[in-house]
Amino acid sequence: MRFTRFACFDWSGAAAERPAGIALAVAGSEGPPRLVERRWSRPDALAWLRDVAGAGEPMLIGIDFSPALPFVDAGCYFPGWSRTPPDAVGLWALVEAMSADDPHLGIASFLCDAQVARYFRQHGSRLGDRFGERGGGRLRIVERRTPGAASCFNLVGASQVGKASLTGMRLLHALRGTLPIWPFDPLPPRGPVLVEIYTTIAARAAGIAPGRSKVRDTDALRLGLARLGSPDHPPLARYDDHATDAILTAAWLRTVAHDAALWAPAALTPAIAATEGWTFGVP
Repeated sequence: MRFTRFACFDWSGAAAERPAGIALAVAGSEGPPRLVERRWSRPDALAWLRDVAGAGEPMLIGIDFSPALPFVDAGCYFPGWSRTPPDAVGLWALVEAMSADDPHLGIASFLCDAQVARYFRQHGSRLGDRFGERGGGRLRIVERRTPGAASCFNLVGASQVGKASLTGMRLLHALRGTLPIWPFDPLPPRGPVLVEIYTTIAARAAGIAPGRSKVRDTDALRLGLARLGSPDHPPLARYDDHATDAILTAAWLRTVAHDAALWAPAALTPAIAATEGWTFGVP
């Protein structure tokens, strides 16, 4: 194992300066994972990640959003639009360019664009005519292999992940060239790496049953950590599923980071790596 610390950001796309849904936990090579207790903004998270990149510490950082939209199913992100980008790096740049004036790494301007809106389901019964034939929206290849995964083109409902993912793309654009982002960048021999994670995978590994993937009390969190072979956590001022997701997933990353198979999924081709990316932990 080349990593010495492990971190997880639970992410949020909420239109707020400091969304309640952002949480960060960090674990060392041993000992308990610890929550970094503060009210985060997305720019705060960007600054923290830039500091890690600048220090060059061998840290594996998981972040809970989809880094790209579906591409493989239609051969592009936005069928029928001349501005559709050729790869994920281009997609990040497009979202950034169309949202550059939005504060807090927001994406309201991007979603308000008349052409972009055709591909999304948004609040107020606004269903774009190019949303897709699937009732729930288009999925990436890795999402088809992940039970419970949702389409980033759906922006409605408690389980929607699109807004978090689109704000996350602004974060990835800002980090480009400073922090390797797997699998868009190859796994470097040293230093920090950022990967997409799905906190439900960590919850399952911690023995939390389907339908009960959210932990909101100290006893359940203690039990989940024990099942991951981790020492107990320091007590929290407040237990919510954002904090516990981050803590459990940081502990889980520590247990699986050495697994070579997770860095080379059989279905992950170079084309998928460049356009859709992959969720770390999905075989």
